[in-house]
Amino acid sequence: MNKEDNNTFNLNVEEMTKAGLQFGHKKAKIHPKMKPYLFGVRNTIYLIDLEKTQDKFEAALKYVESLVSEGKSIILVGTKTQFKKMVQDAALEMNLPYVNERWLGGTFTNFKIIKKRLDYFKELERKKAAGEFDKYTKKEQAEIGKQIKDLAKKLGGIKDLDKMPDAIFVVDMKKDKLAVKEAKMNNVKVIGIADVNIDPETADYPIIANDDSVSSVKYILDKLKEVVAASKPKAAV
Repeated sequence: MNKEDNNTFNLNVEEMTKAGLQFGHKKAKIHPKMKPYLFGVRNTIYLIDLEKTQDKFEAALKYVESLVSEGKSIILVGTKTQFKKMVQDAALEMNLPYVNERWLGGTFTNFKIIKKRLDYFKELERKKAAGEFDKYTKKEQAEIGKQIKDLAKKLGGIKDLDKMPDAIFVVDMKKDKLAVKEAKMNNVKVIGIADVNIDPETADYPIIANDDSVSSVKYILDKLKEVVAASKPKAAV
């Protein structure tokens, strides 16, 4: 049986195996709803059935494809230390808003307040670029610079977010469970990597895979980048 023949996004089980998507957690860390997605156990580590991952991954990418082609918005979320730069680089390449530092509580549930902070942050940047702070003392300029730097760290990735997004793509749904919770409370669709310790039903579009390995997450983000690039509406000539 060769599922690759009907595979829209060139999801290759052999490539996923090389990237380590199949490695889950130890027996003690398995979520009961993950059992249908498991293949077996090796050295006390649960192995994920990558043919089932392939199906879920394809469904998630089809949804991303439809969102992007319709001009809808997705936020990329990944705050785990080893993925922060990877998430930022991927988001910038795809021109997507992102969160790679701590998820600020209320980002969705109190979006109006967050939006005011974003507007304030952008206004500070505008004034600095225009030299409007040059008349201030060095101490005052240093304090403003520190404030801008702090806001950039917390909000820089979503600086241009004018409204609630249509979906979030979450690299680690356990680490960023607050982002997932707020998304679900606000009817924002959740696309997320679900390792064996996660309830896959937490996401609207789960990708059953290792969420700890750099190679696994890179493979998934690379596929996401391919789909986003191919799905963006072509500019009118």
